[in-house]
Amino acid sequence: MNETRTIQKISLLIADDHTLIRDAWTCVLNNHPRFTVIAECGSAEEAVEKAKNLRPNVVLMDINLPGMDGIEATQQIRKFSPGSKIVGVSLHSQPVYVRKMMQAGALGYVTKNSSREEMFKAIQEVAEGKKYICAKIKNILSDQLTNGPQSNKNINALSNREIEIIAEIRKGNSSKEIARDLNLAVKTVEVHRYNIFKKLGLKNAAALVSFINSELNF
Repeated sequence: MNETRTIQKISLLIADDHTLIRDAWTCVLNNHPRFTVIAECGSAEEAVEKAKNLRPNVVLMDINLPGMDGIEATQQIRKFSPGSKIVGVSLHSQPVYVRKMMQAGALGYVTKNSSREEMFKAIQEVAEGKKYICAKIKNILSDQLTNGPQSNKNINALSNREIEIIAEIRKGNSSKEIARDLNLAVKTVEVHRYNIFKKLGLKNAAALVSFINSELNF
């Protein structure tokens, strides 16, 4: 007897102050077999309330919202609905906005010029607790390096997992702490650290943190 396996859909909350954008995203996402949009709103305050009450798996959060901005809303949602993962969505492609959203508690960041396929990937990655930064941002970081004094360091070669490891290193976490936080083996973390240093041409964690702070505003 054949049994049909039901795939758990990822529930979504959309926060954007443009009605047409919300309508378009809702239509696209609801037509995907893995997603279901359970609510949408046009302000950060409303997004916080809906997230608190509905506990969506993922929130698509526009950064530039009237009143409370998306960065502050992200902090509030992480407080009141810690199980909800957040993807920052913005016209801004400057790395400083990515840094601010990640520091606020977002796991992902895509621009409004990203493709629907990249949006889908970002949602699925953060729903699993992984970090995701869109290709456009990574390309900008790579261009900064190419045109600057550190041109031999290729940030674009980093995988999303390696970016997660970098974020943990930047917090001052040891390999053991990183392994615990990311549910990895310590040996796996050590391999990632080695690959990061090799790709960026750096020798240790202190040099990596200094590089990120001074070159990338990440």
